[in-house]
Amino acid sequence: MRTVLPAWAILCVALGVAGAQKLPLVDEAGYAKLVAAHKGKVVLVEFWATWCVPCREEMPELVKLEAKLRPRGLDVLMISADAPEQAAQAAKVFKESGMAAPGFLRNVSDEDAFCHSLDPKWEGALPAIFIYDKSGKKMKSFIGATPTKTIEAAVDKLLPQGKAVPSAD
Repeated sequence: MRTVLPAWAILCVALGVAGAQKLPLVDEAGYAKLVAAHKGKVVLVEFWATWCVPCREEMPELVKLEAKLRPRGLDVLMISADAPEQAAQAAKVFKESGMAAPGFLRNVSDEDAFCHSLDPKWEGALPAIFIYDKSGKKMKSFIGATPTKTIEAAVDKLLPQGKAVPSAD
């Protein structure tokens, strides 16, 4: 029997991070590739940090949301904005969160330019959530703590109603 890996897993293997005990680094180009690897799915990307209380409070709710909506075509990516010296702590918090989605550690050359490229209104505040439609077009941004119901409503509008989406992986 042949095992078929999801696109994000293949990307992680290509980046040399499969089975790693730490979060793989993602830079500006890597971020674009991550979103593109999920074409055909609605993608929710959350930027968080270990020191961000609202981020940590939001994580269990995102775990539930991801489990609830994955069958309808939602993919979640979690990207830690922690400093490189906090990488081990970020990996530990991510693992303890129970999130099935892949986790990454942001590693960009210019934080301000990167934030501005994702949303001109984003100045790096956390948590930050960006929602992309099935074609990879950014549809919504949530900067700062946002009620899960608000996030779910935005995602729900982009997902097919009712039946689960067949896996394209």
